[in-house]
Amino acid sequence: MTRPKPNATRQAVLRHLRPSDLQAAVRLATQATTGVIGIAEGVHQSVRRKLGLSAGTEPDRTGGFTGQVYRGIRGVTELVGHGLDGALATLLPLLDDPSTHPEPSPGREAVLAALNGVMGDRLLAQDNPLAQRMELRLAGQALPMDRPAPLRERLAGASPHLLLLVHGLCMNDTQWLRSGHDHGAFLAQALGCTPVYARYNSGLHTSINGRELAGQLERLVAQSPAIESITVLGHSMGGLLARAAVFYGRQMGHRWPAQLRHLVFLGTPHHGAPLERAGHGVDVLLAASPFTLPFTRLGMLRSAGITDLRHGHVLDDDWQGRGRFDSPHDHRVPLPLPEGVACFTVAGTLAPQRGLLADRLTGDGLVPLRSALGQHDEAARRLVFAKDSQRTVYRTGHLELLSSAVVAQQLVQWLAPSMVEVD
Repeated sequence: MTRPKPNATRQAVLRHLRPSDLQAAVRLATQATTGVIGIAEGVHQSVRRKLGLSAGTEPDRTGGFTGQVYRGIRGVTELVGHGLDGALATLLPLLDDPSTHPEPSPGREAVLAALNGVMGDRLLAQDNPLAQRMELRLAGQALPMDRPAPLRERLAGASPHLLLLVHGLCMNDTQWLRSGHDHGAFLAQALGCTPVYARYNSGLHTSINGRELAGQLERLVAQSPAIESITVLGHSMGGLLARAAVFYGRQMGHRWPAQLRHLVFLGTPHHGAPLERAGHGVDVLLAASPFTLPFTRLGMLRSAGITDLRHGHVLDDDWQGRGRFDSPHDHRVPLPLPEGVACFTVAGTLAPQRGLLADRLTGDGLVPLRSALGQHDEAARRLVFAKDSQRTVYRTGHLELLSSAVVAQQLVQWLAPSMVEVD
């Protein structure tokens, strides 16, 4: 049996794991250990208070000798973590050359996307190497947005019709390919457009990602004067991000919004998703008892991107100035669909057929039907789609919207060149 060459083995390993992952893991482990210590101390403190014993001045910190023990454990953990992090930061440049890395495996990409969706805001704030930055990607490769000449070269020969695809929470651009079908590739062949895929840290606030996407599109259009029209296709959270990008692009006086012709939403939670509202309910229940109160910290690990899905936040004003875990109420600033853009929405439902009860209660497993269709009891929050600009797809789950032949054909009908465009 022939043994693989050492270099080949190394390349295979690097497709799944990078040396910098060790540094990232050390940081996560240190933070997790410190968090667990904090929860243990909080429970200890709650028990002492319940028994009527002296519990110190801080609600989640013990006092006296017990407090000194906890502080000592916490200090040692942080000291070890900082020491390892510093050593690895010195050694990694000597041991690793990023230019020799092979193309990462789909499995690695999927894990990173999920991790960023769950705690990407924390990864970025702590400068963790696993935090993803926003990229626009063409043919599986990131576009060099900071280098005008190479960017123009990559865009040479692009169609005048740009199709931008924006993925959802905990996903990435490669996951538009599902069950052998990719809406981007399909529409490129059917309509002759050029598909460009966004990749972003879905754990950040939607408005922050939307503003960044607007800036990326502005740079892209500036280096590709051949682009005449833009279509944005957003799945799930990606639809909220697309609305944010249009808003901030117009606010900042960008040129690309004038070229935007179509906005298409697939399973977008325009008015939120019940799973995040359920998560907030769990937070409230845990906070109701002094013994379980410390465990609310676990729920508060979920990212800003996830909590934005409670009501479908799009703008900074929807969340700024408020604690993410404080209020279950909808504080959004009403934002209608952008004027001058043809907007379409597809809603999936697991229901087998149309029916009043099924239409109201059943969604695609993650997003309620009414939320995906923009419907709301308050007129100011309602998103008004024309009757022939909305489609409900039955027996179809949230992720199945990405591979549905029915959805694909509907997209072609909506986006075909023969369609009258909005002036």
